[in-house]
Amino acid sequence: MSAVQDTALLLCDLQNDFLHPDGAYGRAGQSAPAIAALPARIRPLADALRAKGGWIASTHFTLFTGRDGEPLIDPHLKKLRPFLRKGDFAMGGWGHRVVDELAPSDLPVEKVGYDAFYATRLEWILRKVGIRRLLVAGIVTNGGVSSTVRGAHVREFDVTVLEDGCAAFTQDLHDTAIAALRPVARISTVAAELAALR
Repeated sequence: MSAVQDTALLLCDLQNDFLHPDGAYGRAGQSAPAIAALPARIRPLADALRAKGGWIASTHFTLFTGRDGEPLIDPHLKKLRPFLRKGDFAMGGWGHRVVDELAPSDLPVEKVGYDAFYATRLEWILRKVGIRRLLVAGIVTNGGVSSTVRGAHVREFDVTVLEDGCAAFTQDLHDTAIAALRPVARISTVAAELAALR
């Protein structure tokens, strides 16, 4: 029996539409070097966790569509991201998928807001397969990551945030978010968790 079978690496929104140059954000020039660097940094941990019998879970920001195929975008998001268009973050599409470097995900869950536990099956599926410990990585630290970590904390998961496995659009936003998460989660690094697995 694997010692990490109750552990999942939770990849927050590391999707093609956010990270790939041909994705929705890439087309609009909305990226940051810290964000682009994440998949390569996280991959050794993902590979090691898989090899030891742990799980890879992933959250997928989703734009559901109406009858005409137009995305149902919240007004605040439409104002922030006017470049979003038909087909972006559509469930089942290329842009919706986790980036190739980190695929496959054992437990993919689509979400509509910042907190991946809000109005999703994430808690149900994690409990169904016996996951109690989450190693959280992804984007953005001050948005989906922070909200999801707090959501996990109130549901009594053992949460570790990978400080160098997360990123925001600026270093200040990232650092402030990490500092704010210290009361509700353990803060670690990819290298430290990799060493613990080995």
